[in-house]
Amino acid sequence: MKKAEGKKRHGFAVFIVVIAVLAVFFAVINLIPPSRVTESNPFVKEEGALPMIAAHRGGGVSNPENTLMAFRAAVNDFRIQICETDLWMTRDGHLVYSHDSSINRMACPEGSEKLTIAEHTLAELKAYNMGYNFKDPDTGAYPYRSLTEAQQQEKGLKILEFHELLEEFYAAKKDLLFIIEIKDGGETGYKAADIIDKTITERFPDYKNNIVIGTFHPEIEKYLKAQHPGLMRGASTSGAAKFVITQMLGVNLFANVDFTCLQIPMSYNIKGIKLDLTSRSYIERAHKRGIAVQYWTINDADDMRFLIERGVDAIMTDDPKLLKKVLEEYR
Repeated sequence: MKKAEGKKRHGFAVFIVVIAVLAVFFAVINLIPPSRVTESNPFVKEEGALPMIAAHRGGGVSNPENTLMAFRAAVNDFRIQICETDLWMTRDGHLVYSHDSSINRMACPEGSEKLTIAEHTLAELKAYNMGYNFKDPDTGAYPYRSLTEAQQQEKGLKILEFHELLEEFYAAKKDLLFIIEIKDGGETGYKAADIIDKTITERFPDYKNNIVIGTFHPEIEKYLKAQHPGLMRGASTSGAAKFVITQMLGVNLFANVDFTCLQIPMSYNIKGIKLDLTSRSYIERAHKRGIAVQYWTINDADDMRFLIERGVDAIMTDDPKLLKKVLEEYR
């Protein structure tokens, strides 16, 4: 009987020691400063500043998304700091801005044959009005359907090439930031990365550190790291998940991340389990590494206020006009 009690006490003592060791281990690894990805990251807001406005696709609520019209309004009228957009490659090797792989949702009557960007030349795509299906949120009308070719061009409603957006603001807005996603995978995505780097280096060198490149394709992420290390990168899906999970488990020190921007939603569902991704610990740990934290896609005023209070670096929104109004309440 005494032997059994002795074994229980010994087992309990071992258990306590293990728990104590683990507690010390987790305390130590969370006190050790994590290695910084970069010492200078323009996407991290200044201490005490309000979040930056990232116009998602240029701001599709007020203007036709991914058009020069939308980006002009976002920068000049709504005073955004970040343009967010996506790139696809045309059949003849030009990079154009579009969220979808086709232009139908933006530019074609319902029931039209699918116009895939990869299967058409730039000249063919330029023939379409990218504001054709834009519906005015106040009147419900389609204000740009009857425009002539010249009017479409003047208002910035033609499909936009990669360099054209940078060119529009380069002289006057040297501090403007860009989040750009490469949508193509494989060889086409590699070529897109090459064009992006070459274009920035040769034509827009002052924007070299103002542009962060993202992708959902693992092979493109690897290619960017290997062939274009000078380009800033956003977190891939796996990279963002690794950062969040290691932070949840308290072992974020071991998250070997090298991206400069963590772009995440407010929550994420995994097999019916909703994970809250707005913990201050994610933001604080990211900042210790020199990583900016940006949330997408936020179109509700209360969600915007919540994230402002959390101290995030940027809020991506389809409605930069609304976010500007919310931020003015704080100013």
